[in-house]
Amino acid sequence: MNSVYLQAFSVLAPGLSDWSHSRDVLSGKAPYTEAELPPFPKQLLPPNELRRATPTMKLVLQVAADVLARQQEPAQKLYSVFASSAGDSDIIHRICSALLLPARPVSPTHFHNSVHNAPAGYWSISTRCQQPYSAISAHDASFSAALLDAAVTAQVEQTRVLVVVYDRPLPAPLAAVRQIIAPFAIALLLSPWSGKDKLNTAKLTLRIESASSAAALAPTRLDNPALERLRCGNPAARSLPLLAALARQTSTTVLLPYLDAALLQLHIDVLNSDSPSDS
Repeated sequence: MNSVYLQAFSVLAPGLSDWSHSRDVLSGKAPYTEAELPPFPKQLLPPNELRRATPTMKLVLQVAADVLARQQEPAQKLYSVFASSAGDSDIIHRICSALLLPARPVSPTHFHNSVHNAPAGYWSISTRCQQPYSAISAHDASFSAALLDAAVTAQVEQTRVLVVVYDRPLPAPLAAVRQIIAPFAIALLLSPWSGKDKLNTAKLTLRIESASSAAALAPTRLDNPALERLRCGNPAARSLPLLAALARQTSTTVLLPYLDAALLQLHIDVLNSDSPSDS
């Protein structure tokens, strides 16, 4: 088992962007209705990087900036973990399309942005953070993998860790083989320090259930059909059972998909009902 403390969190998805409203939706007090994402705050990037930034990068920067705006910890001090199942699919599509043309005119900017850690790099530029980060991908287990990576880093390095998990819909023809139904991003700020820190919102205890022990179990589902469709339709949205527990301010245990038919058991002990992510 590995335990860390959740100090702040933020979510960005159609109909889930302002936590005061999202809390009511995830706790069942309000219906879930899809809505446009809020506009990207242009001040998050210098002009040159803003011109090059893709929708995926903007999604990452926006959710990360939102969670850090609620903390006094300087972004420059934070270790971080970024995770995505599909990466920047728009860039992948543009490069593949260019390779089909006679001269193969791949844009240098697109090539520059095609690496999996590009959003993490843009975040480092935006915040001038030079601390270590990880950029990982684990298909439908990307959220669980990122959470485990961050929990271990927080404990070993005795430092706060920012976690950002994100995915956006793929364009055609990629969407035919990998369907992601809506953009979704979540950011968490984790700490290794216990309840003496008044910023802690919840204690998270993680344990992997092996494939053999998980055979009779299943990932936690959501009661709301529209939210359950979102959970199944975006790997980053596998985090929704955690967010639902935080919205209900209820200590509970949820099961999240992990690699090789295993599950991540996540026990959530709510410590502070006045969440630092409240808007």
